[in-house]
Amino acid sequence: MTLRVLADSVLSNGAVTADVLAYIPSPSQGVWHIGPFPLRAYALCIILGIVVAIWWGERRWQERGGQKGTILDVAMFAVPFGLVGGRLYHVATDWQKYFGADGHPIDALKIYQGGLGIWGAVFLGGVGAWIGCRVYRIPLPALGDAIAPPILLAQAIGRLGNYFNQELYGRKTELPWGLEIYLRFDDQGKLDMMNGVSTGVVDKVVQPTFLYEMIWNLLIVVLLVQIDKRYRIGHGRLFALYVAGYCLGRFFVELLRDDEATKIVGIRINSFTSALVFLAAVAYFVFATKGREIADQLQPSTVARPWPWQIGALRAAGAESEAASKAAAVAQAAPPKHSAGKQAAALAETDKDDVSDQNRSGKIEDDAAENPDLTKSENSGNGPDTAGDNSTESENSDVELGKVDTSKKDG
Repeated sequence: MTLRVLADSVLSNGAVTADVLAYIPSPSQGVWHIGPFPLRAYALCIILGIVVAIWWGERRWQERGGQKGTILDVAMFAVPFGLVGGRLYHVATDWQKYFGADGHPIDALKIYQGGLGIWGAVFLGGVGAWIGCRVYRIPLPALGDAIAPPILLAQAIGRLGNYFNQELYGRKTELPWGLEIYLRFDDQGKLDMMNGVSTGVVDKVVQPTFLYEMIWNLLIVVLLVQIDKRYRIGHGRLFALYVAGYCLGRFFVELLRDDEATKIVGIRINSFTSALVFLAAVAYFVFATKGREIADQLQPSTVARPWPWQIGALRAAGAESEAASKAAAVAQAAPPKHSAGKQAAALAETDKDDVSDQNRSGKIEDDAAENPDLTKSENSGNGPDTAGDNSTESENSDVELGKVDTSKKDG
């Protein structure tokens, strides 16, 4: 469906004036029935977001040196926990819709009708991921860094589900990019904004806050990827940046919303949550271990990891991890230089030996040319041991003969 352009031309005093307003139309419906089965756009967007997050998260995890299939294994814990947590947060903050005077408690279980609080989804999803990491003995902070951009991309995809459900919009507006909200009716002609079909009647034009948040999420995704490539952030600090970036945008989006929500002192509860979580995320980013884990640290560990309340053990593990990261970085940069130096030294030593051998050979040849007897004597000296023994024996024999002759002469 394209943008609907309303153009009214008025002929006045021979002149034509035109006032053109271009608004974003909402989908005519968010549910399609295939036989007895409803096909809901909201559910499809959530599923698509989860699939994309797992696929991209798996690629990022392997690029960091992790084992293939780890993200999918941990997702088996994180996704169910996240869905339950998101629904619990939504029901808790909008409890009057389900448990108020006109509410129906059973509707709290109808997650397909929309209503997932991202704060509860991230919190309980994190608990599920932590359990998965404990089972597979891998570091949760490193896994969080790998899946941070994919999770935010999944949230952006999920906002399209809000668009089909005509929910999470802002106050009325006359901006050209305002969102048209249609009245929807069921087969009996009863008003059903969630499951009905539009008759084309515009109820109101509002701020498309779902679109603002989706665009903001995509921008933060790009920013996180670039920061990760340039600064090689690890130990959960990239995940903290994701949380802080999302909270910053969500805080201002909440100021534009006008739908029903629980408030504290006149301020929407989601605004308080955004501010508090933002501060916590910034604090973690500042005080967490610097650097990034090496590939060996992402492998399943044979040693049990510290529990969250073991502060001393966690600090010791973080310090050891940081030292290992620095040592790995130094080792990675050092071998090329050392190997090159060793190769140059070896070549120089070889050249030196070759020159010495050549000089020695030349000197010997010169001496041999000047004094042939020297060469002969050297050759005789270098002969077998038996030759040396024979010459000694002959000398001794001559001496003995001399003695004998002398004795005969004297006698």
